[in-house]
Amino acid sequence: MARDAKGQYLFDLICHHLNLLEKDYFGIRYVDPDKQRHWLEFSKSIPKQMKSQPPFTMCLRVKFYPPDPAALKEEITRYLVFLQVKRDLYHGRLLCKTSDAALLAAYILQAEIGDYDPGKHPEGYSSKFQFFPKHSEKLERRIAEIHKTELTGQSPETSELNFLQRAQMLETYGVDPHPCKDVSGNPAFLAFTPFGFTVLQGNRRVHFIKWDEVTKLKFEAKTFHIYANQKEDRKVILTYFAPTPEACKHLWKCGVENQAFYKLEKSSQVRTVSSSNLFFKGSRFRYSGKVAKEVMEQSAKIKRDPPEIHSISISSICSGLESLRDSAHSTPMRSVSYGDSFMSTRGQMVDGSEASTSAVISDESYSPSDSVLPTPVAEHGAEMPLARHVNGATRSIDEENESEESRERQVREFRSGKRAQHKAKNRQPTSSDAEELNKFILSVLRLFLVTIGLLFVLLLLLIVLTESDLDVAFLRDIRKTPEFQQFHFEYFCPLRRWFACKLRWMGGFLVSK
Repeated sequence: MARDAKGQYLFDLICHHLNLLEKDYFGIRYVDPDKQRHWLEFSKSIPKQMKSQPPFTMCLRVKFYPPDPAALKEEITRYLVFLQVKRDLYHGRLLCKTSDAALLAAYILQAEIGDYDPGKHPEGYSSKFQFFPKHSEKLERRIAEIHKTELTGQSPETSELNFLQRAQMLETYGVDPHPCKDVSGNPAFLAFTPFGFTVLQGNRRVHFIKWDEVTKLKFEAKTFHIYANQKEDRKVILTYFAPTPEACKHLWKCGVENQAFYKLEKSSQVRTVSSSNLFFKGSRFRYSGKVAKEVMEQSAKIKRDPPEIHSISISSICSGLESLRDSAHSTPMRSVSYGDSFMSTRGQMVDGSEASTSAVISDESYSPSDSVLPTPVAEHGAEMPLARHVNGATRSIDEENESEESRERQVREFRSGKRAQHKAKNRQPTSSDAEELNKFILSVLRLFLVTIGLLFVLLLLLIVLTESDLDVAFLRDIRKTPEFQQFHFEYFCPLRRWFACKLRWMGGFLVSK
């Protein structure tokens, strides 16, 4: 790959390698040295977007969750979305009540090991799988019960589709949480879903605004504003504070892209938006992809034999593909994932009675913790299979011990790499200060140019008024000054005669024609 390759080249290369045509739902994410998440912009050069030194670590994941997973044309697309949503469930992003949690986990179990077989699946077999950050034995028994009695005969494809359709009904489907604080200083998570903008606090959704109701998204430094018009012309302005200006800008750009993708009818309606009311201040950004309706129309035109889902290695293309890695936590027959050191320890599913109000979306408080960051990958890529296992064979104790040793070794390697990066960061100053300085200089320059332009317009207006027949005391005083008399006879009168001569010449030329 060329040193100055753009993001679109890398994305197309990955999608070609995966034989993926419905690629507009996906994106490439990376994390800068300050642990700030970013989406790779396809129209820009890759090295220019990176603050770190090569090799770069990037992750392929779902960027725009399909509003209706059943409407996806190809199974490979549904399977990749299934892997992403399954990962969201494990990392505490997809919250649900205990009854929904048991059913979702049972669908995963059916897709991974197939029908229940007493000879292969002894008592407590579901405990070998960890679908959530933490769950109780009672929930494990309920998962196994549903798998044994209700899902027999379902193919992996059917189970995955049922899983997605059930997950799509949940209020946190498609949530990619952005940690913020409200005006009172209380922690909150802001997110953009296929259906609108949502705010989560604790285990409740405290705000939800449909995309059709959102009128403007703004940010300034760490402050993020969302403007909306709801029923009966009720105007709503929500204000939240991000941890850093970079996090707030990322939040704003995600909101602009999601609103354009889900709200607009066609990509030609996309406009460049500004983070401020004044064009000389703030950031400007334009979404450059297709919108949801266009993606669906394009998917309907796909006519080919369904591609096979088989084991492939994509480590040569990208250092890691976040949503395509099969985690050992949820699928013990698959390869061990790398460096899951940012996994959530809260926001887990525990057994308990369901909440009575519809506003409650989980039996536990919502706190994805460090899971808001992409799971790191090892510095050296590894085989990341996409194979679907249906035989239900379990691993031996030796294999599990080897996996544990491998995982510990990989975590140690990752931590040592992070320490080396931290030392290098301390030796070399980051470019964030220089970028902030450049932004400030650019804002000052814009303000200066606007001021000069306004002064020029005012001067022209003053000249027109003083040379007119308008009888105003202020203008009479100006006309009596020596400076005006000199300007009038030495500059304005000759210029007026010159223009009059040119106009007469043009008039005579046109008449002769």
